[in-house]
Amino acid sequence: MEIKERQIEIIEAAGEILTESGINALTTKNLAAKMGFSESALYRHYASKEEIVLTMLKYLSINMDNRLTNSVAGIERSEEKLKAVFSNQFEFFKKNPHFLVAIFSDGLLEESKAINEAIMQIMDTKRKHLLQIIQQGQKKKQFTETLSADELVHIIMGSFRLHMLQWRLSGFAFDLKSKGNKLMANLLTLIQPIKSIL
Repeated sequence: MEIKERQIEIIEAAGEILTESGINALTTKNLAAKMGFSESALYRHYASKEEIVLTMLKYLSINMDNRLTNSVAGIERSEEKLKAVFSNQFEFFKKNPHFLVAIFSDGLLEESKAINEAIMQIMDTKRKHLLQIIQQGQKKKQFTETLSADELVHIIMGSFRLHMLQWRLSGFAFDLKSKGNKLMANLLTLIQPIKSIL
């Protein structure tokens, strides 16, 4: 999927409107005003609000897939891979808080099947990366096998989502990466095998 630089600028501006004011504020009029050009100029890039949101979600899915693949390249231990994945995610959202809408999907044209599928694709992309790491860790006895890899991924993704929600509701007041790394350390403690004292 090829997205031109101007289109990325538009979806970033759309993300800012969504994060600040919600889906109802994302109109072509508001978006064009934020971009500093006419509505007709906006329509040269996108035919509708749905297309803008859809492009944003697809862009984020591809971007995340590439980032997470690169973040674990050359890392052997599963614990370090997990840390690298979340460190990468925290760094990305710290720089791009306007894309938090992709995590929470608040009112993102919920009647749109295409947008629901794009949201699911983002979740599936992240799940794919985490599942590979967890399965590898379980195989090497680095992570507990008391729960299935699917169950562990579910817990990890839920913890990440809650952390991001707290950051958003705080008005981005705390250090996302520092607090996030502490969360990751706690999760690693929970999912590592219980060592026998005998």
